[in-house]
Amino acid sequence: QVQLVESGGGLVQPGGSLRLSCAASGSIFSIYAMGWYRQAPGKQRELVAGITRSSSTNYADSVKGRFTISRDNAKNTVYLQMNSLKPEDTAVYYCNAHHPLAPARSDYWGQGTQVTVSS
Repeated sequence: QVQLVESGGGLVQPGGSLRLSCAASGSIFSIYAMGWYRQAPGKQRELVAGITRSSSTNYADSVKGRFTISRDNAKNTVYLQMNSLKPEDTAVYYCNAHHPLAPARSDYWGQGTQVTVSS
């Protein structure tokens, strides 16, 4: 079992920055691939960024060059640094933990944190 708790969301003006954190507990954090997803009203949840246990990363095209995902295994935490934020980045952001030997339906999810980009 893995428990995930996100923090760091809020209201920011266009062009601003936020850093999301996701603290994990309950299992061996370092073996999990971690990801950030987001869901805007009326839209499907989408992958924003992912990081493997060896710290390889991947990003959605819409956030490349603006967002950076990182992990600190010593702190059992994954981060999402979001710069040059745009109104279209407004969504609930969810942290995800995926065990490499388990199916996706066994993934763990946080409760979500709201990010609103507006002037």
